[in-house]
Amino acid sequence: MKRKYSTILLIFFTLTITLTAQEKIDYQMMQRIRQEGLQNSKIMELMSYLCDIYAPRLAASPQYREAGKWAVTKLTEIGLEKAKMESMGTLGRGWELKKFYGAMTSPQYMPLIAFPKAWTPGVEGVIKGNAVLMDVKTEADLDTYKGKLKGAIVLSRGEQPVTLSMEADGKRYTDEALNKMKMASEGGGRNFDPAQIQAMRTQRELQQKVAKFLKDEGAAVILEPSRGTDGTIFVQSGGSYRMNSEMPLPSVVVSVEQYNRLVRIAEKKIPVALEMEIEANFVDTDSLGYNIIAEIPGTDKNIKDEVVMLGGHFDTWHAGTGATDNSSGTAVAMEAVRILKALNIKPKRTIRIALWDAEEVGLIGSRNYVKNHFFDADKKEIKPDYDKLTAYFNYDNGSGKIRGIYAQGNLAVVSIFEEWLKPFNDLGAATVTLRNTGSTDHAAFDAVGLPGFQFIQDELEYSSRTHHSNMDVFDNASIPDLMQSATIMAAFVYNAAMRDQKLPRKYFDPNAVPQRRRQF
Repeated sequence: MKRKYSTILLIFFTLTITLTAQEKIDYQMMQRIRQEGLQNSKIMELMSYLCDIYAPRLAASPQYREAGKWAVTKLTEIGLEKAKMESMGTLGRGWELKKFYGAMTSPQYMPLIAFPKAWTPGVEGVIKGNAVLMDVKTEADLDTYKGKLKGAIVLSRGEQPVTLSMEADGKRYTDEALNKMKMASEGGGRNFDPAQIQAMRTQRELQQKVAKFLKDEGAAVILEPSRGTDGTIFVQSGGSYRMNSEMPLPSVVVSVEQYNRLVRIAEKKIPVALEMEIEANFVDTDSLGYNIIAEIPGTDKNIKDEVVMLGGHFDTWHAGTGATDNSSGTAVAMEAVRILKALNIKPKRTIRIALWDAEEVGLIGSRNYVKNHFFDADKKEIKPDYDKLTAYFNYDNGSGKIRGIYAQGNLAVVSIFEEWLKPFNDLGAATVTLRNTGSTDHAAFDAVGLPGFQFIQDELEYSSRTHHSNMDVFDNASIPDLMQSATIMAAFVYNAAMRDQKLPRKYFDPNAVPQRRRQF
């Protein structure tokens, strides 16, 4: 029995070594990519344009489209071909913030650190009034405020707890965490607490009833506390990008420390005088969404129609300038193709960069691209280009350097990616995990059996400070980390484009793919 077991192990390890040995790496090219990416980087220039000039880039907004034109021009300057803003189908209405001012004027003057929610309307001129504090625990509590909210500036909830943190905002993966990540996640699925789920559902339903009540009562503006601290505001949308959707009330998110001050004053029965000026513009002249596409054409007559893709999403939220979410991914992808063009490579396969629209409102740009080019899940229709895609590589977890890559359950690519990472082990990138990760654009590919991958990145301050916040700005992005990331992205794309065979795929049953929920 032991001899048989030993024989099986020997066969397994021999096969593993053989497969690894078959993966050819052009180390001279890897050295050239490293030199260009780390010594001649243009990542800082790209990031400055993306964050300082062409930001924010809310989906469907005029700013998004202006930035898209710049990206097309820049990719053409780099030397890519067929650069364009490609319509991915209907998206919805745009929104832009033209002007905002908010302040407490009594009992003391205090300018507010605050941002209106996207897709919420403005107000006529400057509105002034005493804040009305609402403390609604149940639907019955709404009766207390009937007839009292006409034209009111409403504090929508009570004081929020603020906990002093003794931990640093920024974090990197430890060796222990990366080693643990290599291990397959335990089975058994997720265990949901039914009581917790019901509590969340009840709270959501109450919030919807409060919003309707405020609108029916004629409130002027809703103020909400941010979940951030130290003046950081996490703010997304308060209305819908969908055409002809119901117009919500003007809504503003205020820094939690200032919001709590307003509440404490109001609780003392001292009038809190506020003034607000909000100029927000809805744009419905063009309801289409646009991905930015460009390519380096393949040169091998047998496989030049096969495609290796790389990218990240181009849209951002509006309070910051989208530095870590996701000007970083955009800049890394653009820098990766710049590196390859600077080295004058002649890829066997076509290399195509894609900067996605509307990731922040449901991965719409990448999902529609996959639907239009590769696989229509609604019709269970495989497109002619489905078999031509070699891989898609995505970057969208902040500005932290690459530590490895998620294999998305594709066992066959693990040893391949481990070899591809070896020239960059000294830069901190060595981990390949079989685990899945989601919530970004590679998921659109992976969901239909295409090789779509997201890199493992150091988190830095992404979750704690910059993600969807007013602190998502150039100064909070790590330029050295982005240089490393663009270098590794370029190497992965090069290896995929030059490999004799396409990357192996997972088993895929097209009939088992659920229909997409309608996005617009």
